[in-house]
This record gives sequence, structure tokens and C-alpha cells, in this order.
Amino acid sequence: MVKINWTPLAQNDLREIEGYIAQDSQAYAVITIEKIFTRTSILAKHPKSGRVVPEFENENIRELIEGNYRIVYYILNSKEVIISRVHHAARLLK
Repeated sequence: MVKINWTPLAQNDLREIEGYIAQDSQAYAVITIEKIFTRTSILAKHPKSGRVVPEFENENIRELIEGNYRIVYYILNSKEVIISRVHHAARLLK
């Protein structure tokens, strides 16, 4: 099984997403964050399940899509994946 680590930036992204959604619905904010965590759990067994991020064209920089969010991750090695950002699909990825 591959270990999944979250960068401080990705953790901050989740807090911001939750805070933004919670302005309208605390329940939906919690559901959205849970869906993101559930989506990333697939990486433990299938780290290459996401598509290569087109902006970077690097086989090790991939993304999963959950709702309106792009979960960008980096395959560090055969034992570790790093979630680097959780980005709203409508925003430009830098």
C-alpha cells in the first residue's frame, strides 16, 4: 500500500474550501471534504489512477477529479504519494 501525505498547502486548500462552502451550508461543506478524502483513498492501492496534469506533462504529477475540484498529487516513489493542492476547476492552475 502507498502512503498518502498531504502538504500544508493542500490542507489549507481544504480549510478554505470548507469555509467557503460553509457560508451557505455547513452540512454540504462537511460532505464535500469527506468526498475529497474518499476520492483520494484510491491512491493507496492505485497511485496512477489519476490522469497526468496537462499543464505539467509529467507522468508523476497527476490529478483526480471530485466534483468541481482537481486534486493534484505527485507520485514520489512506489511507496508514497503527496497531495499537493486541491484546486477548484474553474481557477487556473499555476
